[in-house]
Amino acid sequence: MNWLRLIRWKNLLIIFLTQYLVWQFVIWAERSNFENATPHLLLNFLNFFCLALSTVLIAAAGYIINDYFDIKIDIINRPGKVVLEKAIPLKTAIVAHSSLNLIGLLLAAYVAKQAHHYEWLSLQVLCTTLLWFYSTNFKRQFMIGNVVVALLTALTIIVLLIYEPIMHYYTHVPMFPGNSEKPLGAIPLWIIIIYSCFAFMLTWMREIVKDMEDFKGDAEQGCVTMPIKWGLKRSANFTILLGALTILPLICGSVILFLFNYIVLGCYISIVLVLPLIAWCVQLWKATTTDQYAKSSRNLKIIMLFGICSVLVYNFEKFWP
Repeated sequence: MNWLRLIRWKNLLIIFLTQYLVWQFVIWAERSNFENATPHLLLNFLNFFCLALSTVLIAAAGYIINDYFDIKIDIINRPGKVVLEKAIPLKTAIVAHSSLNLIGLLLAAYVAKQAHHYEWLSLQVLCTTLLWFYSTNFKRQFMIGNVVVALLTALTIIVLLIYEPIMHYYTHVPMFPGNSEKPLGAIPLWIIIIYSCFAFMLTWMREIVKDMEDFKGDAEQGCVTMPIKWGLKRSANFTILLGALTILPLICGSVILFLFNYIVLGCYISIVLVLPLIAWCVQLWKATTTDQYAKSSRNLKIIMLFGICSVLVYNFEKFWP
């Protein structure tokens, strides 16, 4: 149980679920359009599973090394949740971190070998490097740590686009084929980009709120996070601005979906994403205590999960008569 807490198994499950939904309902669902294309789709179930497992293992290694370098801060901010040293020796954690990274890289190398593109493995190497420097340096600096985590989150989706470069198939498949009433059904490239941007923005917002929650411990350890440099209120205002920049495209997207007869998906985005995000911004604006910041962080994770699930609504409505 201590190991599961250390590697944040719930977060890892969300990462895998995100990749699976995008692969199953955005990429694999379009395979019939690419049957005559060359090259053929690389990510069959085995290759996808290896790539997803690689992502999960590298993320787990990142959580371990992050806790390793954050012991002093975590003892101040959340003493009841610290497992390193108390339940898991530090040396064992370092061995686990290295082993998980190695297995993750080998799995990604296996998939890259199938495509004869070993250079794709550089993405996983970049992620492991960024996770190390984030834990040792970036997270204690102004803004850069937040942006790095947001980028890494977006990369968990973009990696599917790199290992399955579906933009190459558009020389064989028209951008808007089939049903003229729902012409958006065959643009998985843009769907993946939109989900990546959504993940980037919400993760950036959540990381700032987590820094606001951890204000005390970070300050005592000499960190220069946004809340420490700007103050809690100004940081909250900046995060609300990011929220507004996320909400506006969602509103525009909903209008476009309504125009193209994606009524259910348009309603889903409006009711399940836009309205909760507006309420969340109001909640953050009123927040003043550590518990309230922690609640805001949890609520934003729920909104992110609902955002991921919108791909199910998209897939359902795309094939609905």
